[in-house]
Amino acid sequence: MNRKIRSRYESKARIIKAMAHPTRLFIVDELSSGPRCVCELTEMVGDDISTVSRHLAVLKNAGLVSDDKRGTQVFYSLRIACVAEFFNCVESALAAGAGKVK
Repeated sequence: MNRKIRSRYESKARIIKAMAHPTRLFIVDELSSGPRCVCELTEMVGDDISTVSRHLAVLKNAGLVSDDKRGTQVFYSLRIACVAEFFNCVESALAAGAGKVK
């Protein structure tokens, strides 16, 4: 594998790694319906705001979400809408029996 191809796969791995946590998957899934305030996400997730903020920072650093400060609240939205298509693919894999512990 040449350097250019390796670099492309490393970039793909960073994006997948950013989503590789149940809470972050939940957040991405919720954001696929539209922007959400950190306070809403915190309540939905059931963790403290600092934990949810760390998860959002991971997603933001990977370029998957963007933030918008509105007064004292921060709203997050998906930057890449096709991430929802990835979720559909994962659901199809689960339906086909992938992901089961053997």
